[in-house]
Amino acid sequence: MTDDLKQMIQTKCRGMDIPLLGMAHVSRWEDLSLNPDMPEAFYPRSVWPEAQSVLVIGLPVHLPALETSPSIWYREEYRTINSLLDQYTYRLAEYLNSAGYPSVSVPRDGYGHVSVLVDTPVAFFSHRHAAYLAGLGTFGVNNMLLTPQYGPRVRFGSVLTAASLASDPVMEGMLCTRCMQCVEQCPVQALSEEDYPDGLTDKATCAGYSQSLAKHYRSPCGVCVKVCPVGEDRVLYCREDTGIYRDRSGAEACHRAWEHVRRYGVK
Repeated sequence: MTDDLKQMIQTKCRGMDIPLLGMAHVSRWEDLSLNPDMPEAFYPRSVWPEAQSVLVIGLPVHLPALETSPSIWYREEYRTINSLLDQYTYRLAEYLNSAGYPSVSVPRDGYGHVSVLVDTPVAFFSHRHAAYLAGLGTFGVNNMLLTPQYGPRVRFGSVLTAASLASDPVMEGMLCTRCMQCVEQCPVQALSEEDYPDGLTDKATCAGYSQSLAKHYRSPCGVCVKVCPVGEDRVLYCREDTGIYRDRSGAEACHRAWEHVRRYGVK
Protein backbone atom coordinates (compact mmCIF):
# COMPACT_ATOMS: atom_id res chain seq x y z
CA MET A 1 0.00 0.00 0.00
CA THR A 2 2.95 2.34 0.66
CA ASP A 3 4.06 2.21 -2.98
CA ASP A 4 0.49 2.71 -4.18
CA LEU A 5 0.07 5.73 -1.92
CA LYS A 6 3.34 7.24 -3.12
CA GLN A 7 2.18 6.85 -6.70
CA MET A 8 -1.13 8.47 -5.84
CA ILE A 9 0.67 11.43 -4.28
CA GLN A 10 3.01 11.75 -7.25
CA THR A 11 0.08 11.70 -9.66
CA LYS A 12 -1.74 14.32 -7.58
CA CYS A 13 1.30 16.61 -7.62
CA ARG A 14 1.72 16.26 -11.38
CA GLY A 15 -1.91 17.27 -11.77
CA MET A 16 -1.21 20.37 -9.67
CA ASP A 17 1.85 21.29 -11.81
CA ILE A 18 4.22 20.82 -8.86
CA PRO A 19 7.68 20.18 -10.37
CA LEU A 20 9.53 18.97 -7.26
CA LEU A 21 8.34 16.36 -4.77
CA GLY A 22 10.25 14.36 -2.20
CA MET A 23 9.32 12.15 0.76
CA ALA A 24 11.17 11.36 3.97
CA HIS A 25 10.28 9.16 6.93
CA VAL A 26 10.61 11.04 10.22
CA SER A 27 13.35 8.65 11.34
CA ARG A 28 15.73 10.55 9.05
CA TRP A 29 15.66 13.53 11.41
CA GLU A 30 16.91 11.19 14.14
CA ASP A 31 19.79 9.88 11.98
CA LEU A 32 22.80 11.90 13.15
CA SER A 33 24.77 10.96 10.03
CA LEU A 34 22.19 12.88 7.99
CA ASN A 35 21.05 15.50 10.48
CA PRO A 36 23.84 16.12 13.02
CA ASP A 37 23.10 19.69 14.14
CA MET A 38 19.34 20.15 14.45
CA PRO A 39 17.92 20.22 17.99
CA GLU A 40 15.25 17.59 18.64
CA ALA A 41 12.71 20.35 19.32
CA PHE A 42 12.58 20.98 15.55
CA TYR A 43 11.99 17.36 14.48
CA PRO A 44 8.64 16.60 12.78
CA ARG A 45 7.43 14.54 15.75
CA SER A 46 8.20 17.47 18.05
CA VAL A 47 5.91 19.61 15.90
CA TRP A 48 3.21 16.94 15.54
CA PRO A 49 3.75 13.74 17.56
CA GLU A 50 1.66 11.60 15.16
CA ALA A 51 3.88 12.38 12.16
CA GLN A 52 5.38 9.38 10.38
CA SER A 53 6.50 10.97 7.11
CA VAL A 54 7.08 14.37 5.54
CA LEU A 55 6.15 15.31 1.99
CA VAL A 56 8.12 18.21 0.56
CA ILE A 57 7.20 20.13 -2.58
CA GLY A 58 9.21 22.78 -4.40
CA LEU A 59 8.22 25.64 -6.68
CA PRO A 60 10.81 27.59 -8.72
CA VAL A 61 11.54 31.29 -8.57
CA HIS A 62 11.68 32.60 -12.13
CA LEU A 63 15.18 33.92 -12.76
CA PRO A 64 14.27 37.11 -14.71
CA ALA A 65 12.18 38.38 -11.79
CA LEU A 66 14.89 37.45 -9.29
CA GLU A 67 17.56 39.23 -11.33
CA THR A 68 15.92 42.58 -10.57
CA SER A 69 16.25 42.05 -6.81
CA PRO A 70 15.91 43.80 -4.51
CA SER A 71 12.76 44.99 -6.25
CA ILE A 72 8.97 44.97 -6.15
CA TRP A 73 8.94 42.35 -8.93
CA TYR A 74 10.91 39.81 -6.93
CA ARG A 75 8.97 40.70 -3.77
CA GLU A 76 5.65 39.99 -5.47
CA GLU A 77 6.87 36.73 -7.06
CA TYR A 78 8.21 35.62 -3.68
CA ARG A 79 4.85 36.29 -2.05
CA THR A 80 2.98 34.52 -4.86
CA ILE A 81 5.14 31.41 -4.49
CA ASN A 82 4.66 31.39 -0.72
CA SER A 83 0.90 31.65 -1.18
CA LEU A 84 0.89 28.79 -3.69
CA LEU A 85 3.01 26.61 -1.40
CA ASP A 86 0.58 27.17 1.46
CA GLN A 87 -2.37 26.37 -0.81
CA TYR A 88 -0.79 23.30 -2.41
CA THR A 89 0.41 21.78 0.86
CA TYR A 90 -3.02 22.37 2.39
CA ARG A 91 -4.67 20.64 -0.59
CA LEU A 92 -2.25 17.71 -0.36
CA ALA A 93 -2.94 17.35 3.36
CA GLU A 94 -6.68 17.34 2.66
CA TYR A 95 -6.17 14.80 -0.12
CA LEU A 96 -4.42 12.48 2.34
CA ASN A 97 -7.03 13.15 5.04
CA SER A 98 -9.80 12.16 2.63
CA ALA A 99 -7.90 8.94 1.88
CA GLY A 100 -7.81 8.11 5.59
CA TYR A 101 -4.26 9.28 6.42
CA PRO A 102 -4.25 12.09 9.02
CA SER A 103 -2.10 14.93 7.68
CA VAL A 104 -1.42 18.62 8.20
CA SER A 105 0.36 21.29 6.17
CA VAL A 106 3.12 23.48 7.61
CA PRO A 107 3.05 27.21 6.73
CA ARG A 108 5.73 28.28 4.29
CA ASP A 109 7.49 30.86 6.50
CA GLY A 110 6.22 30.37 10.04
CA TYR A 111 6.98 33.83 11.37
CA GLY A 112 4.85 36.96 11.69
CA HIS A 113 7.22 39.53 10.16
CA VAL A 114 10.87 39.71 9.16
CA SER A 115 11.51 41.91 12.22
CA VAL A 116 10.89 38.84 14.41
CA LEU A 117 13.90 37.14 12.83
CA VAL A 118 16.31 39.84 13.97
CA ASP A 119 16.07 38.59 17.56
CA THR A 120 15.01 34.98 16.89
CA PRO A 121 16.21 34.01 13.41
CA VAL A 122 14.56 30.58 13.22
CA ALA A 123 11.11 29.16 12.48
CA PHE A 124 9.51 26.18 14.22
CA PHE A 125 10.15 23.91 11.21
CA SER A 126 12.83 23.96 8.50
CA HIS A 127 11.53 23.25 4.99
CA ARG A 128 15.00 23.34 3.46
CA HIS A 129 16.26 20.64 5.83
CA ALA A 130 13.13 18.64 5.07
CA ALA A 131 13.86 19.05 1.35
CA TYR A 132 17.40 17.79 1.87
CA LEU A 133 16.22 14.75 3.84
CA ALA A 134 13.60 14.10 1.14
CA GLY A 135 16.30 13.93 -1.53
CA LEU A 136 15.63 17.18 -3.38
CA GLY A 137 19.08 18.79 -3.16
CA THR A 138 22.25 19.55 -1.22
CA PHE A 139 23.36 22.57 0.78
CA GLY A 140 25.61 25.26 -0.66
CA VAL A 141 27.99 27.81 0.83
CA ASN A 142 25.05 30.24 0.84
CA ASN A 143 23.30 27.86 3.30
CA MET A 144 20.48 27.43 0.79
CA LEU A 145 19.38 24.07 -0.59
CA LEU A 146 20.63 23.75 -4.16
CA THR A 147 18.67 21.64 -6.63
CA PRO A 148 19.86 20.34 -10.02
CA GLN A 149 16.88 21.96 -11.73
CA TYR A 150 16.88 25.44 -10.20
CA GLY A 151 19.94 25.77 -7.99
CA PRO A 152 18.76 27.69 -4.89
CA ARG A 153 16.00 29.42 -6.89
CA VAL A 154 13.26 27.26 -5.43
CA ARG A 155 11.06 27.50 -2.35
CA PHE A 156 9.75 24.55 -0.39
CA GLY A 157 6.64 23.62 1.54
CA SER A 158 5.92 20.56 3.70
CA VAL A 159 3.12 18.23 4.75
CA LEU A 160 3.35 16.13 7.90
CA THR A 161 1.43 12.87 7.58
CA ALA A 162 0.64 9.87 9.73
CA ALA A 163 1.13 7.69 6.65
CA SER A 164 4.38 5.72 6.82
CA LEU A 165 6.02 6.28 3.44
CA ALA A 166 9.30 5.01 2.06
CA SER A 167 11.94 7.74 1.95
CA ASP A 168 13.37 8.95 -1.34
CA PRO A 169 17.17 8.65 -1.63
CA VAL A 170 19.16 11.50 -0.10
CA MET A 171 21.14 13.23 -2.85
CA GLU A 172 24.82 12.38 -2.71
CA GLY A 173 27.77 14.57 -3.62
CA MET A 174 27.77 18.35 -3.68
CA LEU A 175 26.05 20.63 -6.19
CA CYS A 176 27.76 23.78 -4.89
CA THR A 177 30.77 24.76 -7.06
CA ARG A 178 32.32 26.88 -4.27
CA CYS A 179 32.61 29.81 -6.69
CA MET A 180 32.13 32.14 -3.68
CA GLN A 181 29.99 34.58 -5.64
CA CYS A 182 27.34 34.44 -2.91
CA VAL A 183 29.96 35.30 -0.29
CA GLU A 184 31.55 38.09 -2.32
CA GLN A 185 28.31 39.74 -3.43
CA CYS A 186 26.32 39.58 -0.18
CA PRO A 187 25.44 43.24 0.53
CA VAL A 188 26.00 42.84 4.30
CA GLN A 189 28.78 40.19 4.35
CA ALA A 190 26.55 37.70 6.16
CA LEU A 191 28.18 34.62 4.61
CA SER A 192 31.52 32.91 5.19
CA GLU A 193 33.54 30.66 2.86
CA GLU A 194 33.10 27.49 4.91
CA ASP A 195 30.80 24.76 3.64
CA TYR A 196 27.51 24.14 5.40
CA PRO A 197 27.06 23.44 8.31
CA ASP A 198 30.41 24.89 9.46
CA GLY A 199 29.84 28.17 7.62
CA LEU A 200 26.46 29.41 8.82
CA THR A 201 24.71 32.58 7.70
CA ASP A 202 24.83 35.50 10.12
CA LYS A 203 21.05 35.31 10.33
CA ALA A 204 20.57 38.40 12.49
CA THR A 205 22.53 40.56 10.04
CA CYS A 206 20.69 39.02 7.08
CA ALA A 207 17.31 39.56 8.75
CA GLY A 208 18.23 43.11 9.72
CA TYR A 209 19.02 43.93 6.11
CA SER A 210 15.76 42.35 4.97
CA GLN A 211 13.93 44.44 7.54
CA SER A 212 15.47 47.61 6.12
CA LEU A 213 14.45 46.53 2.61
CA ALA A 214 10.92 45.77 3.80
CA LYS A 215 10.41 49.42 4.77
CA HIS A 216 10.81 50.26 1.08
CA TYR A 217 8.87 47.23 -0.27
CA ARG A 218 12.07 45.72 -1.65
CA SER A 219 12.47 42.62 0.55
CA PRO A 220 13.67 39.93 0.38
CA CYS A 221 17.23 40.57 -0.78
CA GLY A 222 17.84 37.47 -2.93
CA VAL A 223 21.39 38.31 -4.05
CA CYS A 224 22.95 35.02 -2.87
CA VAL A 225 20.19 33.18 -4.71
CA LYS A 226 20.42 34.97 -8.04
CA VAL A 227 24.23 34.84 -8.42
CA CYS A 228 24.50 31.06 -7.84
CA PRO A 229 25.65 29.36 -11.07
CA VAL A 230 23.97 26.02 -10.27
CA GLY A 231 20.70 25.04 -11.97
CA GLU A 232 19.28 24.00 -15.32
CA ASP A 233 17.14 27.14 -15.33
CA ARG A 234 20.24 29.14 -16.26
CA VAL A 235 20.35 27.30 -19.59
CA LEU A 236 16.66 27.98 -20.19
CA TYR A 237 17.15 31.72 -19.62
CA CYS A 238 20.58 31.87 -21.35
CA ARG A 239 22.24 32.96 -18.11
CA GLU A 240 25.18 30.55 -17.84
CA ASP A 241 27.51 33.52 -17.42
CA THR A 242 26.89 34.83 -13.91
CA GLY A 243 29.59 37.45 -14.36
CA ILE A 244 26.94 39.73 -15.83
CA TYR A 245 25.76 40.54 -12.31
CA ARG A 246 29.13 42.14 -11.52
CA ASP A 247 30.11 43.59 -14.88
CA ARG A 248 27.90 45.70 -17.19
CA SER A 249 30.11 45.18 -20.24
CA GLY A 250 28.33 42.86 -22.65
CA ALA A 251 25.13 42.99 -20.57
CA GLU A 252 24.14 46.65 -20.76
CA ALA A 253 20.57 45.88 -21.84
CA CYS A 254 20.08 43.59 -18.86
CA HIS A 255 21.38 46.16 -16.38
CA ARG A 256 19.16 48.87 -17.86
CA ALA A 257 16.13 46.56 -17.52
CA TRP A 258 16.95 45.68 -13.90
CA GLU A 259 17.47 49.33 -12.99
CA HIS A 260 14.17 50.26 -14.64
CA VAL A 261 12.26 47.74 -12.51
CA ARG A 262 14.02 48.83 -9.30
CA ARG A 263 12.91 52.45 -9.78
CA TYR A 264 9.18 51.73 -9.57
CA GLY A 265 6.64 50.46 -7.05
CA VAL A 266 8.89 51.14 -4.06
CA LYS A 267 9.76 54.04 -1.81
